[in-house]
Amino acid sequence: MDYDLVVIGAGPTGLFAAYYAGFRGLSMAVVDSLPEPGGQVTAMYPEKMIYDVGGFAAVRGRDLVQGLVDQAAPWKPDYLLGRKAEKLESVEGGLELTLDGGDVLRAGAVLITAGIGEFTPRPLPAGDGWLGRGMVHFVPALAAHAGQHVVVVGGGDSAFDWCLALHPVAASVTLVHRRARFRAAESIVRQVRELGVRLVTDAEVARFVEAPDGSLAAVDVTVTGGADEQLRADAVVAALGFTADLGPIESWGLEIDHRAISVDSTMATARPRVYAAGDVAAYPGKVKLIATGFGEAATAVNNIAVALNPEAHLFPGHSSNVE
Repeated sequence: MDYDLVVIGAGPTGLFAAYYAGFRGLSMAVVDSLPEPGGQVTAMYPEKMIYDVGGFAAVRGRDLVQGLVDQAAPWKPDYLLGRKAEKLESVEGGLELTLDGGDVLRAGAVLITAGIGEFTPRPLPAGDGWLGRGMVHFVPALAAHAGQHVVVVGGGDSAFDWCLALHPVAASVTLVHRRARFRAAESIVRQVRELGVRLVTDAEVARFVEAPDGSLAAVDVTVTGGADEQLRADAVVAALGFTADLGPIESWGLEIDHRAISVDSTMATARPRVYAAGDVAAYPGKVKLIATGFGEAATAVNNIAVALNPEAHLFPGHSSNVE
């Protein structure tokens, strides 16, 4: 399959790049190892409100992603989701990107918008074998937990975010953390306390209790210096953080430092026809915001358009002038 541009990463930056590539008349595909567009936003905080995107006083993560997908839709990008980019080779006139499974995409240029890379949730040892059977790491849809008794495990911002999001829909929410102190911001901890969410500290989930029908019924919790107890649980959200790496991208001959790819002012990397934007891109003074990624995506695509066609103009004009 031949494209002008292949975007690696379907987070907000990659989705906006797909829109802008279409606006510039480029054919494009978007590749992501996750099964849905949205990157970290979809996987980690789809229900969380985001306050630093221009034009929105506040926008829910899920709604932002849907808006970006809708914005790109008229240009008909090919989404290759649940697919990993494995190998990148330079060929005459462009690049060849090999995906897991052996499919090869030929492109004039590649734009890497992989965020923090492929991320893997840290495991909850007691939940071994329960993933998808009552335990989740992320909550794509709050409605799935309506009326349920939910136990959230963790002490960081994500754990408390899930408590806030689930509280209005769940029958009960209980947070379990192995220490008395939390990594989460004090302001969000205070909000959760004020809602009356029970916080079980100096405690660990030791065992998942199975119901007769094979579903999750409860979890056994051991408490340091206190009485162990059993908590009713229809679902457990294991919000213990994650590890991340760039995977095969690290072997593509790019300048990488601390999981970030060095770029110049055009968003070009050290490798011809390969660009990067969003959190994965690094340069002096970089600020990692979704809003920053949008600007970098536009900069990268406009420079890619000129690289592919030297007669093209770097500035395409304002979209508001397009009929």
